[in-house]
Amino acid sequence: MTPLIEANRVSRTLADPEPFTLVCDASLSVAPGEMVAIVGPSGCGKSSLLYLLGLLDRPTSGSISIDGRVTEDLGEAERTHIRLERIGYVFQFHFLLPELTALANVALPMRRLARLTGDQIAERAAALLEKVGLGDGAGKRPERMSGGERQRVAIARALANDPAILLSDEPTGNLDSANTRMVIAEFQRLAHEEGRGVVCVTHDATVAAAADRRIHMLDGRIVAGD
Repeated sequence: MTPLIEANRVSRTLADPEPFTLVCDASLSVAPGEMVAIVGPSGCGKSSLLYLLGLLDRPTSGSISIDGRVTEDLGEAERTHIRLERIGYVFQFHFLLPELTALANVALPMRRLARLTGDQIAERAAALLEKVGLGDGAGKRPERMSGGERQRVAIARALANDPAILLSDEPTGNLDSANTRMVIAEFQRLAHEEGRGVVCVTHDATVAAAADRRIHMLDGRIVAGD
């Protein structure tokens, strides 16, 4: 089975003002139907590795493959299209647009991809909100939502274009225990029932324990996996 994401000896070094390595010689792969947690102390390179996996940054050396396709030599337009079509992102800070309703926020990635009609986009956005338990909140703006509701809208938005890969960076960092359990259950469902590859950077032991595998990082390196 071709991995959804594969990193082959990836490194990322900043050269200015002095050389500093964020990620060093990291290799990993994520299969369909798998939930993987990347864990380690603050500053160890977890988020930097996630940004490389999600094509939000380019490695200094090594390669990232999406669906078996090596991405290093692709132009920015092609990388952007892969991100939009194949990868969904959920962050600790939801980054919803405050002037838009929940429905409009979820619709944004679909409008950018431009594969559906306006009516189809609205129908799918409503269905995604229903799936994450916010079917009655489509008309709400972010300031009228709780933190847990905003994160659920962010998950729905990440799924807008039906990506095979979901990447998340500290998705439960601002949530209480009840909403943390909701996010974990949704990520497990997306992996185990829908066959997506889910990767979570987390300090939360509950999230890490719920994953199928844990990738341990220290000082920019992958030091263990279980």
